[in-house]
Amino acid sequence: MTTTDNTTLGAESPLIPGMGEEGEKLTVTQATAAPARRATQGVDSRGSRPVSRELSAFPVLTGREEDWRFTPLKRLQGLHLPDGDEGRLTGAAPSVTVSELEGVRVETVSRDDSRLGTVHTPEDRVSAAAWNSFSEATVVTVSGEVSAPVRIDVVGTGTEAAASHLKVVVEANCRADVVITHKGSAVLAQNVEFELARDAALNVTSIQAWDAGSVHVSSQQASVDTGAHFKHVAVTYGGDLVRLTPTARFADERGEAELYGLYYADAGQHLEQRLFVDHNRPNCVSNVLYKGALQGQDAHTVWVGDVLIRAEAEGTDTYEKNQNLLLTDGARADSVPNLEIETGVIEGAGHASATGRFDETQLFYLMARGIGEDEARKLIVRGFLNEIIQKVGVADVEQELTDVMEAELKIASL
Repeated sequence: MTTTDNTTLGAESPLIPGMGEEGEKLTVTQATAAPARRATQGVDSRGSRPVSRELSAFPVLTGREEDWRFTPLKRLQGLHLPDGDEGRLTGAAPSVTVSELEGVRVETVSRDDSRLGTVHTPEDRVSAAAWNSFSEATVVTVSGEVSAPVRIDVVGTGTEAAASHLKVVVEANCRADVVITHKGSAVLAQNVEFELARDAALNVTSIQAWDAGSVHVSSQQASVDTGAHFKHVAVTYGGDLVRLTPTARFADERGEAELYGLYYADAGQHLEQRLFVDHNRPNCVSNVLYKGALQGQDAHTVWVGDVLIRAEAEGTDTYEKNQNLLLTDGARADSVPNLEIETGVIEGAGHASATGRFDETQLFYLMARGIGEDEARKLIVRGFLNEIIQKVGVADVEQELTDVMEAELKIASL
């Protein structure tokens, strides 16, 4: 039994920060009735898409592909190797610096290191191009108690299309906070692997703070073992085009995955988030919450949330939600939650999505208490975005992101 729900809500939908209860909550009865709906829609299963390290497995992109239909291919600056399968990304890869901490081992390895690719397999053409183009990778292994966050700084200085590969391993019963900050100038195709062993815990914050004009396409995949807890927070506000595809899979039962995201698009920016939670083992839990704010002419964000509950994943409990706040005219947000269920024996599954402008009732409530209209609008935005910032769990990073939000609000014409 499979159900696929695709919901796109336009700018006319009212938005109230904290909303989401209107999202569909599927029961076993509803899931049982779903196969006819899916057949009528003619939607392929998310789990049936090709995965391969061979570039030839992914034809040259036309823009008509389901997973590329929102992406402006001309702005990829060659990361998708449009001239054929023999090409490679030959630009200089960004530098990668990792903080030195007890219990953390950092290695620079060649592409034939056997640890690479055990978690990550490319799911699209740009990821395959990255896999076939990188020469060295950084492997970060957490094998003991870590007293401070692991800081990974990815700094670009080039404008030619380049590739990079990063792997983070957290061994059994270990826990780590990892902050990956992308900054500088780059045209980058990137693959990232997160491997969590039994009863491990990894809290990752991936920050995309690129200079204007940068292009970043990143596939970030995680494997979550028994009793392990994976939290991934993606924060994007820099660059010209940024496209992230976070993926969580379970290596055994009783794993947990939380995927959160915050994106702030200014005029002309294209920020795209395409996540995939693959419930392929029994009794696993996932929760997804992404929020976006947009301002300026042709600011464009895309959020596609794919959650697949396979037939063998009995006992799954999952929920996903996306909310977008349009701050000015001329901005566009696309939001597409997809939920596929192949077994009716689940704890729960549901999704919600909404996109819109300020809620006039909230504005009236604040202004009736003596708060000016401009400040009232900013308070609503702060409250809306701060829910995600608080998920980071690293105090100085939360403060940094709060400062970024305040700077964005100063230039917003609310």
